[in-house]
Amino acid sequence: MTVLVITGTGTEVGKTVATAAVAAAALATGRTVAVLKAALTGVLPHEPGDAAEVARLAGGLTTAELARYPDPLAPATAARLAGRAPVRPGEVAEAAAKLATEHDLVLVEGAGGLLVRFDADGGTLADAAGLLAAPVLVVATAGLGTLNTTELTARELRSRGLESAGVVIGSWPGSPDLATRCNVRDLPEVSGAPLLGALPAGAGSLPPADFRAGAPTWLAPRLHGTWDAAAFTARESR
Repeated sequence: MTVLVITGTGTEVGKTVATAAVAAAALATGRTVAVLKAALTGVLPHEPGDAAEVARLAGGLTTAELARYPDPLAPATAARLAGRAPVRPGEVAEAAAKLATEHDLVLVEGAGGLLVRFDADGGTLADAAGLLAAPVLVVATAGLGTLNTTELTARELRSRGLESAGVVIGSWPGSPDLATRCNVRDLPEVSGAPLLGALPAGAGSLPPADFRAGAPTWLAPRLHGTWDAAAFTARESR
């Protein structure tokens, strides 16, 4: 797994923090890591972006960003309103492939969900993943409503012949409610993919040293961690 595409079931699901956790866990094993942010919206040129946040939390890695637009909108819409060129799936795939020649692991973080449009032609992160033949990691929320959005994302991956690496819960609450506890067992079933981790709520606010120490314990071995899905499910599910 040289390139891993990371998407969310929607916005604000913890995708950037999950990307940082995967990066930190891989770095802890001695791997070299690059993070590519395909398109960033709602961030001004002088402001730190998602890739910079991943680097802050995870430590020494390479960051790359293809485009950023000032309005907090879908990339295609934000590019149009800004009068700038959009990012196209082929450009994402080309940049990721180049980084993969120089790094053990390249993490490609999308914007929002899998089918958020990059350009006026309808190009998406899913198209970039297809060009790369790369597995896709889905970051999902923990609570009520996550089963629908996770299953829709999983079905789209299957319809395109893309590999789902698994599901990571972007923020696991300290006191989960009934729906959240039930979802632990249901998420692998509706997604047809394994549960590969659960990040504690507030992980992104930890000091970087604490984040890096904790990251491997939040992720399964496939993501270079030590997290045990069976033990977590037995303890937290209903």
